[in-house]
Amino acid sequence: MAPVRISISNRRAFIWDVDDIATVRSHHRICGLLTGTLPRLAQQNAFLGVPLVLMPQEVTLLVEKGFAVLVDDALAHRFPSPEEAARWADAQTADIESQLAAAEELSRNRQTNVADKSMSEEAIRKRKEREAKRAAKAQQSEDTAVFVPPPEEPTAHSAQPSQASIFTISLPASSSGLPWYEPENKTYTTLEAAREAGLWTYPETLQDRAEYGVFRDLWEQNYFMGIGIRFGADYLVYPGDPLRYHSHFAATVIESPDAPMRPMEIVAHGRLGTATKKAHLLCSWDDEKRTVSYLSIEWAGFG
Repeated sequence: MAPVRISISNRRAFIWDVDDIATVRSHHRICGLLTGTLPRLAQQNAFLGVPLVLMPQEVTLLVEKGFAVLVDDALAHRFPSPEEAARWADAQTADIESQLAAAEELSRNRQTNVADKSMSEEAIRKRKEREAKRAAKAQQSEDTAVFVPPPEEPTAHSAQPSQASIFTISLPASSSGLPWYEPENKTYTTLEAAREAGLWTYPETLQDRAEYGVFRDLWEQNYFMGIGIRFGADYLVYPGDPLRYHSHFAATVIESPDAPMRPMEIVAHGRLGTATKKAHLLCSWDDEKRTVSYLSIEWAGFG
């Protein structure tokens, strides 16, 4: 499987390719956060579109494990010449026209099938009318009053005019297809190379190393990791994909085993975790041993 391409712009990491977004989620348990707006969905409150924005911990993990490479997005783009821009615009127009032609042909075929079906239903209706008239005449010959049912109404799709068709046109969401996008010489496969180029410097501080160490340790235990700021924590820890599971833990990172913590913080974490039906994890990072120790807090009654 080819490494996923992560575009770095202003120290932020983006994934623009939809297939790459699916790959990092399904194969590497990296969710990120979709932040793009969908043009035809103005009132958006749950699901957004590309690009996918990654946390620094997610970017570092993907590159460290060899699942992704970093691209200097600003330097990978060069200014196109007028001829290149015109050729690209013509190609886009031709692509749109071909998609429209294919969609219109498909719509015509569907309308033809509907018309054929309507004709067959019309023939069935007429046959029923003839049978009803013959039965009525037979009954009248015996001087017997009989109720003749009215003919059936035409079906909805045959009686109503067809509505205007709406076509969906697909356009590339990433810049990978642009002729003036040249990432080959601006791609970094290791964190060291990206750091030397000044593209990616995370983790820099002790707090950064602690956050990344906890993130990687929980990820290696097959958990999905999410942002935990809404629950007063650094991370939310999921047993599976967040689209299917609720998080079991809210994790707070402590940069050192000797770091002090006030009793009120412990009480707050315990009460908040219990109120949101999660156990709160205190994750202590040992920078010398590169290990993490965990302490779980749950609120309990006394007496």
